[in-house]
Amino acid sequence: MRFLITMSDKELSRLEALQRVRDRRLSVVHAAEILGISRSQVHRLLKAYDQNGAAGLVSKKRGQPSNRSYGQELKDLVLDLVREHYHDFGPTLACEKLIERHRIAVSKETLRQWMTEAGIWMSRQARRRQLHQPRGRRECFGELVQIDGSHHWWFENRGPKCALLVFIDDATGKLLQLRFAGSENTFDYFRASTAYIQRWGKPVAFYSDKHGIFRATHGSAKDRTSELTQFARALHELNIDIICANTPQAKGRVERANRTLQDRLVKELRLRGIDTIDEANAYAEEFMEDFNRRFAKLPRNPKDLHRPLAEHEDLDAAMCHKEVRKLSQALTLRYDKVLFILEPTEFAKSAAGSKVLVCDYPDGRLEIVHEGIALPFGTFDKLQAVNRCEIVEHKRLDEVLTWIADRQDEREVHRSRHAPRRTGQDNHMFGIPDGAVSNGYQKRTHKPGRRADFMNDPKVIAKREKALAKIEAFQRMLAAE
Repeated sequence: MRFLITMSDKELSRLEALQRVRDRRLSVVHAAEILGISRSQVHRLLKAYDQNGAAGLVSKKRGQPSNRSYGQELKDLVLDLVREHYHDFGPTLACEKLIERHRIAVSKETLRQWMTEAGIWMSRQARRRQLHQPRGRRECFGELVQIDGSHHWWFENRGPKCALLVFIDDATGKLLQLRFAGSENTFDYFRASTAYIQRWGKPVAFYSDKHGIFRATHGSAKDRTSELTQFARALHELNIDIICANTPQAKGRVERANRTLQDRLVKELRLRGIDTIDEANAYAEEFMEDFNRRFAKLPRNPKDLHRPLAEHEDLDAAMCHKEVRKLSQALTLRYDKVLFILEPTEFAKSAAGSKVLVCDYPDGRLEIVHEGIALPFGTFDKLQAVNRCEIVEHKRLDEVLTWIADRQDEREVHRSRHAPRRTGQDNHMFGIPDGAVSNGYQKRTHKPGRRADFMNDPKVIAKREKALAKIEAFQRMLAAE
């Protein structure tokens, strides 16, 4: 009966030496020297070879669990803990937390093997092997427009680092809009989208990443409107859908365009000596025409799916930051730490106690709208209040100026936390970016209570010192005894 025997190189060399010993071509002493074992071990191997043949030289531990291996119960316990608490942890960090929180010591390499076998962890090599198959282009121009912001040193060492907002058609690879901005912010996306729609019309959908400008991260389950960001709300008003890609590879068209722009556009800006955002935005139109002439492709379907604005759609009114406020009976409301006082017209008086809409535009305009009608208003900004200074003598002026400089350095300036960031907005009324405290306003504090007054009473202080003196004298007496 024939059967297969699996042997290691070491066991094969032993088999060859033992066969030579049995053929009397090699002595036991020489075999021990060749194999690096003792003569008694050679005799034991010869005995096993005579009884079982080549199978007698195979290690009996092969295929058996190691004597130092962990039990299956411990392995199951560790994997259960990892699944419950550390499913997104790496093996090294998970190993540290198992020791720190559960007093379970397991080698990080052993844990890595267990997590890999259980499908909890994937090695870097396996992650690199993930395939992202290309998606075919859309058929029609204007069917899907990919948008993204590329942060780069566009002006190299001639200017600051900034962001480039890129709009590219999925069907043709045609650049439709470029806008340089200080950062990737909502107001600059409003400006870029307005220019795009005015030139091309409304696309069927925009395709973006999961940036906070496009997708709300903490929407309320009760209020469906809170799941929309300001940019998504503006697109919804214009009947334009927005799709958020789950991975960068899903919007590879705009990602590859960004790499091309970071190569070609940077060099073009250098050759023309452009080092400011305004100059770059003025040149962007010329660059897009040259880029599209070189790289744009014809769509498979010649139909253009861009749509004109409907009669009831107002592009300027949609592309702004909107918030709802309740108008008080005194015809006032607060927005970004500014008090807005409406003029007491008959229409404004009829809106008292109702909700109005505050429209904050990218160009700095601000309107308060009720039932489609803008209400005239005045403002009172507490942050711009002038504080009355102390009248001081001339010889104390240096000391006063030093004190003022110290107070200015200590001020923490900020406006409302829920107000829009105004990076891409021009000429707005919220020029002072700090809170009222920065302008000298002192918050009211509680008066000292009874306990504070009692502890600061001179009689109480004298009694406390007398009692402490008695305690010290008593301790010295005990130490002397």
